[in-house]
Amino acid sequence: MATPITTIRKRVLTDEEQQQQTIDELKKELAESNAALARSMSILRELNDSGILEAAESMLKAKAHIAEIALGQVSRKEITNLINNGMAAAGALTAVDPAQTTQLMNSVTKGLEEAGKEDNTKLGVFSLMKALKDPDINRALRFGMRFMKGLGQGLKEKDPTDYS
Repeated sequence: MATPITTIRKRVLTDEEQQQQTIDELKKELAESNAALARSMSILRELNDSGILEAAESMLKAKAHIAEIALGQVSRKEITNLINNGMAAAGALTAVDPAQTTQLMNSVTKGLEEAGKEDNTKLGVFSLMKALKDPDINRALRFGMRFMKGLGQGLKEKDPTDYS
């Protein structure tokens, strides 16, 4: 009868064996990824030939200086105003019904098309009075008047100084 196993010895790889095992795994990965590696090398070659790789390397080396410049530019009053105005505009747009915005944008486009048409007729007081009878012009004027009324109310609510 055989003697029972009482100890288990774990095989510890030497540094050379670990390196050889890593090399063997890399060889296997290279063989399996041949097409991808060839394309990657081609891309790197193109980037190098065009100078982009060198520029990227320079940017990485100067990253602290570039970050300092970028922060200096972003902290300028004009840029902070731009960011604040953008955020305020985005906030205002979220309060508006998208269907209403779409209709308004389509109407503006139609208006620009109509305004681009050549018309050499003279405008006088009587032609303006006659134009008020046109349903499209009347509709636009009513919209403008309601818009101006709402704008005035909004200015009154938001700013205690009177714009009248």
